[in-house]
Amino acid sequence: MDKALIANAQGLHGTLTIPGDKSISHRSIMFGALAEGTTVIDHFLFSDDCKRTLAAFQALGVPITIEGDQVTITGVGLNGLKAPKEPIDLGNSGTSTRLLLGLLSKQPFPIDFFGDASLSKRPMQRVIGPLSQMGAQITATADDFLPLTIAANTQLNAVEMTVPVASAQVKSALIFAALQAEGISKLTEIAQTRDHTERMLRQFGGEIEKDGLTLTIKPQNHFVAQQFRVPGDMSSAAFFALAATLVPNSELRLAQVGLNKTRTGFLDVLSRMGADIHVENVDSRIDEVSGDLVVISSALKATTVHGAEIANVIDEIPLIALAATQAEGTTEISDAAELRVKETDRIETVATELRKLGANIETKPDGMIIHGPTPLRAITSDTVDSHGDHRIGLMLAVAALLSHSQLTLHDAAAINVSYPSFFTDLKQVLD
Repeated sequence: MDKALIANAQGLHGTLTIPGDKSISHRSIMFGALAEGTTVIDHFLFSDDCKRTLAAFQALGVPITIEGDQVTITGVGLNGLKAPKEPIDLGNSGTSTRLLLGLLSKQPFPIDFFGDASLSKRPMQRVIGPLSQMGAQITATADDFLPLTIAANTQLNAVEMTVPVASAQVKSALIFAALQAEGISKLTEIAQTRDHTERMLRQFGGEIEKDGLTLTIKPQNHFVAQQFRVPGDMSSAAFFALAATLVPNSELRLAQVGLNKTRTGFLDVLSRMGADIHVENVDSRIDEVSGDLVVISSALKATTVHGAEIANVIDEIPLIALAATQAEGTTEISDAAELRVKETDRIETVATELRKLGANIETKPDGMIIHGPTPLRAITSDTVDSHGDHRIGLMLAVAALLSHSQLTLHDAAAINVSYPSFFTDLKQVLD
């Protein structure tokens, strides 16, 4: 699907409620399924990826009902899941795949996974390897890719290991496996990553200890059903936060966005570059704190993004690159080689698409160097391409707001993976 993008915006104003957090929505289904009792989740994100997690648990015999943006789950516990009647289709969802590999690694029946062409190119050995050390039996295509099979298994062993990559997905898969292992496991991260799994584990009555970068998990299978509202997704809010920063004469409120400290790295980078963003109406009644972001347009200056900071801005780096094209000076992004194994090689796709608009970007193995500011307009083509990657498509929709040329987005449907209502929300706040 091609879509004409809005160009040369004159300002963004008003208040916008951002859709529910994708990471929390995935995990709420998982813990709700494992809990005893009925879990009710409000403001659930019905994106393509989260629908895959919903469908997977329905296929595993978990009763789930949907009404509006509310999901009700009747938990069955770790021992109450049933063998699916056919292979589970995980679409484009890397989160669903990797977390389920850990969660389902000790079931008395085999389970087959498959996905779309993009997901089938994403590496799974980073999860399969550590899970195999715990006793999981997983057979993947070329040892690394979907389709794959999780064999029936009755025992997992506790481990003490360093999580091989700075990835919340890998860490979470190992946490789910450790909950089912014989003995106490210790997992040490090489850098702090998103901690939604740990927080939700506690919220559902589980126990997990944290000491620096080391997590201690003991076997447990008693979780208590919950009722809660999923906060707005910071990664989705980031698109509007940047748009309101870069489009002159903007003042925009983004209501009740999740403010988990492992997710606010983008705000830190943008503020360092000179953005005018402040937080109001903080709600800390549950472990996942939320609040309103108020963003006023402002000029930006270049920065450097690298090291431990990367893990907590990895999804927002395409936006940081766009911000850098409008910032005064040279911005360098390093230590981000993980971008090359996302839905696309995001280093190359960001550079390729923004160069079409005149951006001055150099790529390197682990990042980018961006020279700014550069006016954006169609230089080599008036068609930009999401490459089937939701975050690339959304970034380009924001870039179009700054463009002096009318642009068309190829494969605009990719945004449905994380933000299906984006264009409707955008029209709501444009002058």
